[in-house]
Amino acid sequence: MIDIKAHINNVALHHTIFDLPFGLMAAFLAAGGHPRFWDIIWVAVAITAGRAAAMAMDNLADLKYDSQQPRMAYRAMVAGRISKREAKIFIVLCLLLMVVAVLQLQPICIYLLPVAAIPCLVYPYMKRVTGWVHLCLGLAIAMAPAGGWVGVTGEVTAPLIVLCLAVALWIGAFDAMYGAQDEEFDRSQGLHSLAVSYGAVGAFRISKVLHVLCIGCFATVGVMLGLGWFYYVGVAIAALTLIYQHHIVSPTDFSRVTQMYFMRNGIVSIAIFLCTWLSFYL
Repeated sequence: MIDIKAHINNVALHHTIFDLPFGLMAAFLAAGGHPRFWDIIWVAVAITAGRAAAMAMDNLADLKYDSQQPRMAYRAMVAGRISKREAKIFIVLCLLLMVVAVLQLQPICIYLLPVAAIPCLVYPYMKRVTGWVHLCLGLAIAMAPAGGWVGVTGEVTAPLIVLCLAVALWIGAFDAMYGAQDEEFDRSQGLHSLAVSYGAVGAFRISKVLHVLCIGCFATVGVMLGLGWFYYVGVAIAALTLIYQHHIVSPTDFSRVTQMYFMRNGIVSIAIFLCTWLSFYL
């Protein structure tokens, strides 16, 4: 019998909070606040299925490392609740569902899909190559707003590029902070991260700079698209959330770098999406 709960755990379905809101936000922006109902549905399905496949591939690629990490003992594949064969079947099914969803959107989307898939396919192996692996993850997550925008309009525009950059910087920075706690383990395994390359202190400093840049990019999107003041309320909430995160976590104390810390970053995506949506109606 298929253990659905184990597969949900394996792909951390709740982490969809990081990319889905921005995918929907991009669809709303591209459609001037009035996207078609089925466009929203298919964008959501494509993002959710694609992310699940990417996460399962990442866990499959990192299984030999995660099995040695006590912090990863809860993961379904590490605990043996999902076999490699089951994970591979799950990945194929998710990819098929994503393709079906993409085919319901603008025709150009299916041709651009391989391009969007590259960061997701490359990311699991980048930690073996460079300490800037976190930005590769950011780029992979940034494919969500790219898909939402192009799925509605069939076009790649300057505001979309700035929005994707903002998301990539946001994700990359907080992933670098979260991953800094694994500095010793990563170094022992020959893996790379900003903490391995520059030390935890250096990784946190770089993250601060990236977060400042990401807030600047979010604000720039509002200026480029002439969005209302309510949009900037969302950007302000996101900025305050990031400031708080940097206040409670330090490179010498990771006691508060928990799943709660990880999920709190979802306030950024939710706040900006909701305030974007409301800016069209208030």
